[in-house]
Amino acid sequence: MGIGARLKEARMEKDISLDSLQDTTKIQKRYLVAIEEENFSILPGKFYAKAFIKEYAIAVGLDPNQLMEDFKEDIPSPEEDTTTQYTRIHRSRKDNMPSKSSAVFSFIPTVIVVILIVGIIFLAWWFITKSNEPEDPSSSPEQTEDREFYRSDNAENNANNADSNTDSEEEESDAESENTNDTGDTESEETEEKEPELSINVVEQGSVPSPTSELELLNVGDTLNVEFNATGQKVWLDVKNGDEKSFFSGFVTPEEPLSVELTGEKRIFLNVGHAPSLAITINGVEFEYPVDPNQRGADLQRLWLNVVESNE
Repeated sequence: MGIGARLKEARMEKDISLDSLQDTTKIQKRYLVAIEEENFSILPGKFYAKAFIKEYAIAVGLDPNQLMEDFKEDIPSPEEDTTTQYTRIHRSRKDNMPSKSSAVFSFIPTVIVVILIVGIIFLAWWFITKSNEPEDPSSSPEQTEDREFYRSDNAENNANNADSNTDSEEEESDAESENTNDTGDTESEETEEKEPELSINVVEQGSVPSPTSELELLNVGDTLNVEFNATGQKVWLDVKNGDEKSFFSGFVTPEEPLSVELTGEKRIFLNVGHAPSLAITINGVEFEYPVDPNQRGADLQRLWLNVVESNE
């Protein structure tokens, strides 16, 4: 008996239909049939064969770790699928680089020629403008003498005006100093009133396999935004609230990070298919899994996030 037949037998013993199993595990019915028939090529990736089989086993009351150990030769290895994906990405990036570089280098000579033409036109205009300017009549000897005579007659008035200007400048300097002090006090008050940073506390730490943990979010603020970034491979993710309202259910890929707006939600549920490959950020604060996702049996994690309102 293979692993698919063992799972199907356990499902039939508990009288669970495929439709009911689909609702429980959130795995499409065609994938459940493929697992029972051991037709793993239909699954979205060889890596997810292991995650889906674990979900199936838990739903029908089997020990997933013992099942994996008993039928480890029947389960496809994810290494080949991951290596193929990395190879395709590397080849695609490598093929795209020459065309971009050649386009940039072919554009540089045109830019240089345009800059030279603009520079020549500017220099020609500047020389023409200078040659057409009339001489400044203020440089003649007669005008110089008149200006000196005028300054001599009004020397006393200019001295009085200078004293008045000095007093005015001192008053303006004092006013600016007071404004600077007021501004500094305002900035200091704004710094003191800055909202505290979000904090994440572990209320209950789950246990392997497939741990379910409970956490609380403090100082959330006016908005609650959760970002998910897959690293290296796509990751299955469910995002719900306490009333089973679904905000997202599917795969998060390295090429398309996910951002979910959860402002106003008090209780949030996250079902992460492969925690080591999914980074989570809440309001800009990096999230740490309560159970180390790299230990055996902790790659599939369920998280309950409770938003705690501030007492202020």
